[in-house]
Amino acid sequence: MTGRLNSFIHRRRIGGSLLGVLLVSLSLLVLSGCGTKGQEYDPTANWTAEQLLQDGKTEMNSANWKTAKERFIAVESRFPFGAYAQQAMIDLAYVQWKDKEPDLALATINRFQQQYPNHPASDYVLYLKGLINFTPPIAVFATFTGQDPGERDPKALRQSYLAFTELVDKYPDSKYATDARARLVWLVNTIAMNEVFVARYYYDRYAYVAAINRAQIVITDFQGVPASEPALYIMMMSYEKLGMKDMRDDVERVLVKNYPESKLLTEGFPNKYSAWNVLRLF
Repeated sequence: MTGRLNSFIHRRRIGGSLLGVLLVSLSLLVLSGCGTKGQEYDPTANWTAEQLLQDGKTEMNSANWKTAKERFIAVESRFPFGAYAQQAMIDLAYVQWKDKEPDLALATINRFQQQYPNHPASDYVLYLKGLINFTPPIAVFATFTGQDPGERDPKALRQSYLAFTELVDKYPDSKYATDARARLVWLVNTIAMNEVFVARYYYDRYAYVAAINRAQIVITDFQGVPASEPALYIMMMSYEKLGMKDMRDDVERVLVKNYPESKLLTEGFPNKYSAWNVLRLF
């Protein structure tokens, strides 16, 4: 009787021990599950800065902008100092621009220029800054709408002009300088044409003095650009409306001398504005 009782007690102890082990294991599993619930597995958790940067470039070259941005941001956040973080910031700005986030791209560039004013890639950063302002998202539709580039908001065009000008002044031998110079030629006339559109707007609203002043900016600040032709014509017609014949004749002589075959003298103003110019609404 005593032997059977001891055997029963022994089995209960063993069973209790196994049950305790199972309960502890189950508790650990539950706690582990609670700790990872809602957290996504990050395959890059143990990657080096070089791995993150190279993978980001691969995604960038494949136009996978979202993943590329994640990789470059990870480089900056995990390895904030050194060459990898600097390159990641430059690549991030490019990817943000391509992903139609120009404001974020410009903010990244400004941050980079503040932190690394003498970086070896400063010429490229200036070039990228000029490109971002040169081709804002709205400019993509100009090909389809027929909008004159001069009808765009001139703020971005002027920012692009400043970036390209700084590039060719500071880094005249940069591999990006040749393209920047070509873009500057286009920008100068386009900005001048914006002044012409504003001058025309004033002329159409009988504000002839304001029209003359705005057209005069084109003649004095943008000498020799094609936009000078319509600017001179607006000045000539404004002086005529004001009854200032001598001034009108002086401007006409300049117009004929520089643009002897000008159609403006025989046909007058072209169509007022494109359908996409907000000035036509006023």
